[in-house]
Amino acid sequence: MFIEPYLKGGRGSIEVICGSMFSGKTEELIRRLKRVKIAKLKTEIFKPAIDIRYDEVNIVSHDTNYIQSTPVNNSQKILLLAQDVDVVGIDEAQFFDEGISNVCEQLALRGIRVIIAGLDMDYTVFGEVISGMDVVEKISKAPKDEHDRPLKDIRMKIKMLN
Repeated sequence: MFIEPYLKGGRGSIEVICGSMFSGKTEELIRRLKRVKIAKLKTEIFKPAIDIRYDEVNIVSHDTNYIQSTPVNNSQKILLLAQDVDVVGIDEAQFFDEGISNVCEQLALRGIRVIIAGLDMDYTVFGEVISGMDVVEKISKAPKDEHDRPLKDIRMKIKMLN
């Protein structure tokens, strides 16, 4: 059972929903945000503007549940747009810049409940790869151990196209 915290009196919080791909992170984020809306709390929901896989505006789960959001190009825009709210929802954290954790902390210090979903891995390389995915011809999965780590070091090569 999930308990939905609501902290009055200026105390914010940061809730992280993390897991592997297809583990239900976005589904859980949508569920929590819908409950927040039922409670009639002021809510702003954000997604990275580059994430247009299912919809340009809505956050959409693999089960096709969705909730309206505001696409943003960088994490700092969240601070500008999240004014006079009780709760901020953020999906696909791994697609944001390195400032996303600082943004979440600043929002929590304002007394805002922050609910953020993303992959539970190191995002640096993954985020950089996304910008070139439109030219990828093949994706291969590396053999992994019981901890979901590659058995051999993975090296990425950059090929410049003119």
